Amino acid sequence: MRLERVGRRHGLRGAWILREVDLDLPAGSLVRIVGANGTGKSTLLRLVAGVDAPTTGRVTGRPPRTAYVPERFPAALPFTAADYLVHLGRIQGLGTAAARSGAGEWLERFGAGEHARTPMAELSKGTSQKVAVAQAFLADPSLLVLDEAWTGLDTGARAELDAAVRSHRAAGGTVVFVDHDPRRLEGEPSAVYEVREGRVGETGHPVAPPPGLTAPAPGSADPAPGPVPADGGSRPRVRIIVSGGPHALPPPERLPGGPVVAPGPDGDGTIVLTVDADRSDALLGALLAASWHIHHLAPEGVRV
Repeated sequence: MRLERVGRRHGLRGAWILREVDLDLPAGSLVRIVGANGTGKSTLLRLVAGVDAPTTGRVTGRPPRTAYVPERFPAALPFTAADYLVHLGRIQGLGTAAARSGAGEWLERFGAGEHARTPMAELSKGTSQKVAVAQAFLADPSLLVLDEAWTGLDTGARAELDAAVRSHRAAGGTVVFVDHDPRRLEGEPSAVYEVREGRVGETGHPVAPPPGLTAPAPGSADPAPGPVPADGGSRPRVRIIVSGGPHALPPPERLPGGPVVAPGPDGDGTIVLTVDADRSDALLGALLAASWHIHHLAPEGVRV
């Protein structure tokens, strides 16, 4: 997987968060992202996971099955812990039986098995985080993106997550992570990249920003956008918010278009699917055929 001259800004005239990012993520690599708070680490991880699309540049070679643990996980969902994982597993292409078996296994591994039937809204922050990391491993993704996933976990669960990351990498999976503890998986990453002033560089190498990149002071002029790649920039993507409902059939074993799956933005039990625009019709057809409810559809970058 590769990021080529990727940039990201918020809105048409918002400040640039990242610019001119070139990043290689080979299969089987363990990549750590470091940097001060507010420098764009989470933005970079969302671009890697496919949750956000770049404003400029392109991302190529993203595996069709990608899992993402956001920095803030919506815990107030209308499911029990196990039912939520089964629901998400079905979206990710697992059959109901396989999703239920995997949900039980991962909840036990992270020390949350006794809470399988507890409503998500009643879980502690630490137990909710265990559910968040369990959903990431549920469907055996090729690319695993972890944004402060260890935060809130107890000692045993942190050690189990360390072990799961190592096993995932040994099996050929790629892991990209951020964590506030500098000792996390110390000495194991194949590469460590620093985000500073909108640029990303391998540690030990300069990451000085190009002219005009540093975020402007309030009221100052907005920097001009950078060059667009010769191919016209990134592929347009579509975000679709869906829910299964009580009578929905399981979706196909592999959803058309290989969408990126994430929890809904409001903790209401919906699921956000992000897919290339030219593959969205096939994905919508599969969801409608299985009686899934389409709440909202919009181009990437539009609030939904």
